[in-house]
Amino acid sequence: MKWPLGWLLPLDVVVDPLDASHAHCMAELHAGTFSRPWTDGEFHDLLSKPAVFGYVARELRWGKARILGFVLARAAAGEAEILTIAVAPDWQGHGLGRKLMHAVLSKAHGDRVESIFLEVDETNTPAISLYRRLGFFEVGGRPDYYRDNAGRLSAALVMRRDLR
Repeated sequence: MKWPLGWLLPLDVVVDPLDASHAHCMAELHAGTFSRPWTDGEFHDLLSKPAVFGYVARELRWGKARILGFVLARAAAGEAEILTIAVAPDWQGHGLGRKLMHAVLSKAHGDRVESIFLEVDETNTPAISLYRRLGFFEVGGRPDYYRDNAGRLSAALVMRRDLR
């Protein structure tokens, strides 16, 4: 179901902290949105580390909870980084990524993180636009960092947002 941009997310979408029990669903969603997806073992390992945190967005309907998106981050020494974020293709463009990023930014701010970093494919204009609206700015790049399904290489933009 598509909603016009600007509409609020339905009330049956909740954002909760991630834990290792979400690893399998995260891997499935990641596989549908990235050309080099991470495995459930990789997600499980990351989520077992004390500095790693994140949030999951779930649609609650008829007693079932479908994972619509997630964001995974790591914090250390006053800085944080977004490790990955994924939103189900049928939910992209409806504010779910923004809602997930707000959850991470809120926790980072509460934990007194001074700045947060992320890397984004230079061809992912919707994500870059979201990050800029959230106050991130470009601080560097990594040439030939991403490879799409056809084997084409693209650069990663390194972006930062200061929280203090």
